[in-house]
Amino acid sequence: MLENLITVKEVTLNNNCPECYGKGGLMLTFKQKIIENQFYKSITVEIKEGIHCNKCNNIIYPERWTDEIERIVEYHQKAFTPMTTSTYIKKTSWIIIASILLIALVIFLLVAVV
Repeated sequence: MLENLITVKEVTLNNNCPECYGKGGLMLTFKQKIIENQFYKSITVEIKEGIHCNKCNNIIYPERWTDEIERIVEYHQKAFTPMTTSTYIKKTSWIIIASILLIALVIFLLVAVV
């Protein structure tokens, strides 16, 4: 089973970086979890957000967020609309389902004839 996080939305923040104190380098990223295996692909409700500074190339962890950054992240969380959750059945699953139905039909017809 493969679990991926895909980027759904990126927002550039105008705040100062708590690490390098540079302005305009912060990037807020929203990622949504996708689970995929050979039978299905599922988009989950799990959302992860993170802040990265493009100037000093550091990840800004929530412990280092200032009050202003927290307020802006809360605002963008409210404005963010994630991808709708869904499950897509792949071709392998359809083949298995069709095979089971076909076998069940053959068994039913054999029992009905006898």
